[in-house]
Amino acid sequence: MFVRILLSILSLTPISTQFPLQKRAFSNGPVITTNFPDPAFINVGGLYTAFSTSNGGHNVPIATSPDFASWTVTGADALPALPSWSTGNTWAPDVVQLADGSFVMYFCATPSSAPSMHCVGTATSSTVDGPYTASPNVLACPLAQGGAIDPAGFQDSDGTLYVVYKIDGNSLGGGGTCGNGNGQYSTPIMLQKLEADGVTPNGDPIQVLDRGDADGPLIEAPDLILVDGTYFLFFSSNCFNGPYYDTSYATASSVTGPYTKSPSPLLVTGGDNGALYSPGGATASPDGKHMVFHADSQSSDASVRQMWTAGITISGTTVSIS
Repeated sequence: MFVRILLSILSLTPISTQFPLQKRAFSNGPVITTNFPDPAFINVGGLYTAFSTSNGGHNVPIATSPDFASWTVTGADALPALPSWSTGNTWAPDVVQLADGSFVMYFCATPSSAPSMHCVGTATSSTVDGPYTASPNVLACPLAQGGAIDPAGFQDSDGTLYVVYKIDGNSLGGGGTCGNGNGQYSTPIMLQKLEADGVTPNGDPIQVLDRGDADGPLIEAPDLILVDGTYFLFFSSNCFNGPYYDTSYATASSVTGPYTKSPSPLLVTGGDNGALYSPGGATASPDGKHMVFHADSQSSDASVRQMWTAGITISGTTVSIS
């Protein structure tokens, strides 16, 4: 159908058979077997803390690990109280640590003024596991374009803070694949510069990536890191609950781009000896060595998006599962 889809299908066998068991690239099965979608993680003092989209009665569930291998869902809610502008449905949180040691959470939630859409908000805490206190104002809320989802924070080498997110054009409806009106709505990835507080926008957002024919009806779930002078923008393509949903990446020599997409995805359905279905929502560590993502290993409809871990290797502008 699409070039990237064909490449994904053709590459399933080598991707799924090249890893030894002991230091395999993928975790030996999902590290969290219950629903833990859109995971993000941060390492603070040697303890890994992961956050996910709302489920189990929590706005932002938390899991921790001392070694990136064994994970425990704590049962706590990192964001127990929603901001006044939101009615809930909290998705895709991400946490960064500021220079003063405090933490900022980026998340998206449904605004009361548009129950079918999402906007990006922020929350702060003195500790990584919270509880986080939501800021009263939204960070990004382009409702005329469909709203905004999937925020991820990033700190550049000079200390400048940014957040990337997706314009959620497919929330405007109109039928077609993923409800994207047969491709009539744009779903670009935006880059917003921030003040040192990690909460206040500095200037207007700029578009750094958009979908092409190889991406199907959308791109989403951006995550940005900088390794050896190259910016790596990870993202997912196609529908989150279908067999063509994947994790890919694009590279640039400047944070503002232009970004060049990789010729084939990094994670596809069929990876890890066929256990992965619809892998996406990935977050990479700032050093480009570790990654978490969700995939469904129990069915073929992504109804339970479990958290997996992977080792990654970056060489020049190429990312590989290692």
